[in-house]
Amino acid sequence: MSEHVQTRVANGTGIITLDRPKALNSLSLEMVRALTETLLAWREDENVAAVLITSTSEKALCAGGDIRFFHQAGHATPLGGSALLEDFFTEEYALNHLIHFYPKPYISLMDGVVMGGGMGIAQGGPESGLRIVTERTKMAMPEVNIGLFPDVGGSHFLSHAPGALGMYLGLTGLTIGAADALYVGLADVFVPAEQLPALQSLIASTPGAQLAEAIRAFAAPFAQQAGASELSAQRAPIDRHFGAASVEAVMSSLEGDDAPFAQKALAAMRQRSPLMMCVTSEMLVRGASMDVAGCLRMERSLVRRNFEHGEVLEGVRALVIDKDNAPAWNPPSLEQVTPEMVARFFEPVWPDWAHPLRHL
Repeated sequence: MSEHVQTRVANGTGIITLDRPKALNSLSLEMVRALTETLLAWREDENVAAVLITSTSEKALCAGGDIRFFHQAGHATPLGGSALLEDFFTEEYALNHLIHFYPKPYISLMDGVVMGGGMGIAQGGPESGLRIVTERTKMAMPEVNIGLFPDVGGSHFLSHAPGALGMYLGLTGLTIGAADALYVGLADVFVPAEQLPALQSLIASTPGAQLAEAIRAFAAPFAQQAGASELSAQRAPIDRHFGAASVEAVMSSLEGDDAPFAQKALAAMRQRSPLMMCVTSEMLVRGASMDVAGCLRMERSLVRRNFEHGEVLEGVRALVIDKDNAPAWNPPSLEQVTPEMVARFFEPVWPDWAHPLRHL
């Protein structure tokens, strides 16, 4: 088990507490394994009726995968084929699948930063589960900013967001708060941060079998306090711009809109990896007609292609390692991205019978 993952069972609720505050609970392979081992054990445990995942820090539930590890392991061999890197993504995506189809209510307290891999362990719960946000929630799938794509099931939950909202979130990588998370369907209830001590008391005093229903009732009076959703107000232009047929068409559409919202989205996209925006767009189109397992298998292949190409290694170098904020994207401009480059990412890496996630 990991020193950064605390687990206990109280009153029929299995409580997982992430405790790696200096890294905003970024997931290591050790943490992924601890989460998986715990959830597999509790799945068969009659003394556990529900699961709650939370954090020791009000700053974050989980900021994503450990991208410093990605960079280090990715440079371990010429093509980034580190065995630990392979293990990380295979096991992380298998964990996302486990959570998505968990047979017991899975409740995530998304207080603070919830991004990337953090979304993977917060979003996938069953229909009987619950996703809680506060005014401190900072949610995003920002992978295109580091030369990756919205993974951990993002090809499923973003492609199933209303209208073009998922495409907007995936291509811009911009951060949203509680009201927008609720509007997009990436959260269920709002609880003000000042009410979290009372929520913890409720959790402690409520049997696990009744916990999700009790939290819904507790949160109901605070629903209006989440505020107004900007994405709701901007829904028409989002659907118009991000419903365009290609990334190039999206950006061209945004260029013709002087509104601050459109210009902010355009400015963000101009900083992202041109190639990975195009891969993301294609991935979300494909993901819309695939089941969860199919989406995760697609993403697993895309990860291998990405590290072979090196885009994420350059993105992490520029933003996290050297911090020069000047990634040398390959290719450097959207005009230089060809359909063949994008198609290459979707070519099978393994035969179906050898895929590392074939058992999902």
